[in-house]
Amino acid sequence: MSGWKPPHVNDVMSRFLSPGLAALLLLFVVSATALPFIALVQTAEQLNVLEVLNNVWIQRVITFSVWQAFLSTLLSIGLAIPVAIALSREPHFPGRQWLLNAFSLSLVMPTVVAIFGIVTVYGRTGWLSSVLNHVGLEPISLYGLNGILLAHVFFNLPLATRIFLVALDGIPSSQWRLSAQLGIHGFARLRHIEWPAIRSHIAGTAVLIFALCLSSFAVVLTLGGGPRATTIEVAIYQALRFDFDLGTAVSLAFIQLFICVLVLTLGSLWKQNVPTAFSNTDHHANWRPATQWRATNAFIIALASGFTLLPVVGLLTSALNPAFVRVVLSSSTTEALINTILVGLSSASLSCLMGIGLLLVARHCQYRWKWLRTSLWIRQAGNSILVMPPLVLGTGYFLLLRPYADVFSLALWLVIMTNALLGLPFVLKILEAPIHQMADSHDRLIQSLGIRGWARVRWIDWPTLKPAGGFAFGIAASLSAGDLSAIALFGSDRVTTLPLLLYQRMGSYRMQEAAVTAVLLLLTCLLLFMLSHWATRSTRRTETVQEHA
Repeated sequence: MSGWKPPHVNDVMSRFLSPGLAALLLLFVVSATALPFIALVQTAEQLNVLEVLNNVWIQRVITFSVWQAFLSTLLSIGLAIPVAIALSREPHFPGRQWLLNAFSLSLVMPTVVAIFGIVTVYGRTGWLSSVLNHVGLEPISLYGLNGILLAHVFFNLPLATRIFLVALDGIPSSQWRLSAQLGIHGFARLRHIEWPAIRSHIAGTAVLIFALCLSSFAVVLTLGGGPRATTIEVAIYQALRFDFDLGTAVSLAFIQLFICVLVLTLGSLWKQNVPTAFSNTDHHANWRPATQWRATNAFIIALASGFTLLPVVGLLTSALNPAFVRVVLSSSTTEALINTILVGLSSASLSCLMGIGLLLVARHCQYRWKWLRTSLWIRQAGNSILVMPPLVLGTGYFLLLRPYADVFSLALWLVIMTNALLGLPFVLKILEAPIHQMADSHDRLIQSLGIRGWARVRWIDWPTLKPAGGFAFGIAASLSAGDLSAIALFGSDRVTTLPLLLYQRMGSYRMQEAAVTAVLLLLTCLLLFMLSHWATRSTRRTETVQEHA
């Protein structure tokens, strides 16, 4: 007994407290996802599935949902390929990096904000319609399938372009030099060099865009134009909020869930080469031969720039109207702004807490206990929310809590919870690589030095994760602040956010007030995203100065 030493506090926390907290966190994530699903299953036991599927209206909704997602994917991929090739062949024109940054704006721009900009430019009284009227042509019809496709291409064209551009950037300089020596130009260059690089990314990108368009809510709700252009998500919302038809809502929720699972399963059959970051856009690193189609490239880039930037310009110019000061100072705007910031920060904090906790326990299982399959299942538990769109998850929460409480009195908390779960896959995707790279490089050294528990989190994990953590927090906060689906389901006159307030003002044709609200929402999301970056970078600079001192 004389040689016995009490265990170090870090050993105790590493062996007992940390796994216990991680297990509780995992249980919380699984319960928050599984309980709404169980509520849907219990309600569905009372339904006749064949009767639901034989409903002509539901068949039309399902057909339109799949058809608009297919067309949106086809247009986005088909238009992104020539834009990416043109940008790849023109690496040095002025403003190129600004254009690429503008393409990334769709990651943080709320959907309902972009819709207002699209209406300003392409609507019946928009800029394009005014030009068409001057030349004696009919204005375009924005509402219906046309408007849905236009909005989906606006969001997904920049995304697909950035993915394909990263693929083109990955072509080695040796291949370009060899092609120049062999005299490969024009169509032969596209066929033998550029197309193989793009082709390997098409399947994964198409699955991603199809899933996004299939679960689109705000776009269809605002630009659908009526029952003929209704998707499953919008039909669920209408069944709950207007008809209070729980049977139809649950039936549509299960149909949507089945289609999402089917799409993700089919997508897993292909090797999805979709990059998680868009940092490799510097063409100065790879030598490129001179292109012969400079005018064609300039024309394609100009069209893509106008299509992407005009709605943003239209939004900013529309906000400069006589109602600006009155809208900004109104009590409804102030209350909605506070709720929006609260939802963004709270959801992002919860998403990052869940994501970091799941990844740390998955890392411990993989590198310390060698439980590789358990580590994989823990990571997949966080990504399981991908098969449950926001309206399906919200419907489950509605059915789960309806017997015990007034669901609409808990609106803000349910919106925070729903958005936190929806942001969790983004956080996992961003933080997974740095956590496992650090473990591959330093885990044995850290273990030999006896650094465990909170000491490792404080001195090793957190400093390494700060840059990626700030980016993940900013993405989660901006997505949560700009989300319309959850607040549209649970919101009311007592609880509103800026997305819901913007939708209400657009629906009542108060366009001047809506323009100011849209700009305020856009600035809020951008500030949440930029402040997250600034906070992590400023902390790193402070620590660097202290180390030098």
